[in-house]
Amino acid sequence: MSRVSSLALPAFLASAASTLSLQDDILTGCVQSESDFLQSYLAVWSAKFGDIPNALPIKQPFWDRLGVLEDKAQVEASLVSSYHRASFSAASCQHSGDWLFALPIASCGLKLDDEAVRVAVGLSLGLDLCIPHQCQCGSPVDARGRHSYVCRRAPGRSARHHALNDLVARCFASAETPVTKEPTGLFRTDGTRPDGLTPVPWQSGRSLCWDVTVICPLAESYVTGSAREAGAAAELAASRKEETYASNGSEYLFAPIAVETLGPMNTSAYQLFANLGRKISSASGDDREGAFLYQRVSVMVQRYAVLLHDTLPATNCMD
Repeated sequence: MSRVSSLALPAFLASAASTLSLQDDILTGCVQSESDFLQSYLAVWSAKFGDIPNALPIKQPFWDRLGVLEDKAQVEASLVSSYHRASFSAASCQHSGDWLFALPIASCGLKLDDEAVRVAVGLSLGLDLCIPHQCQCGSPVDARGRHSYVCRRAPGRSARHHALNDLVARCFASAETPVTKEPTGLFRTDGTRPDGLTPVPWQSGRSLCWDVTVICPLAESYVTGSAREAGAAAELAASRKEETYASNGSEYLFAPIAVETLGPMNTSAYQLFANLGRKISSASGDDREGAFLYQRVSVMVQRYAVLLHDTLPATNCMD
């Protein structure tokens, strides 16, 4: 997030530039026909960020982009731990914060409760989320709650997996592509099978099968790699999925969908969702379908940030 003081100058310049013609009409015939404020603030911006085009841009991103990048660099340079670098990189990744843009419509599954928002924001900022305690599985949980996102006994993990898979299946249906979840005809020798399959060709005359997973980049085994590169944990999880289903043969396309708890996804998942967004837009006529898709995925992942509660000791209520 940018500081208000950093956005004040760009906001004024964008507003002034977009209303120049109106200002000229109002000030026609006046002794003072130019804004001294505008000229002085243009000089301040130019001294800090460089030359200004002759035709003043009217979009605020032109004016505030360089300042935002400068603030981001300062914050990034101040981070000393792998944990905070990993959370900062993930929060800065494309689409990781799309849940913030979703309209909170409960009937569409886009509304997050206050606790989910608290945990989601705390994870992104690398803040403490709870007091240290012992998980119901017996493992210690630190103040940041990291164990809660990797505990195999947390009941919410299975619910989260099914919710993500259902969302992906609905996206294919919206793209007018029939799907079969957990197809029985693709059993591997060890009994595992992908989460879904398109029974009709998806690309190059081949059907597509997919498998979803959610991974925590802040876990001890992933935090170092995630601190170096955003999405590293998702890429690693996707590679494992590809190895698992390598025996399916060349008659199927395989798309691993690995989403991190902080939002980033593996590269092939971004490509799949971008393709789905275009196909849904083609079917509905709304060019915003791709953005809506990313928002739904982002909201769904953040809703299950409250897996933290699965680790808390059972409450003993007294009448």
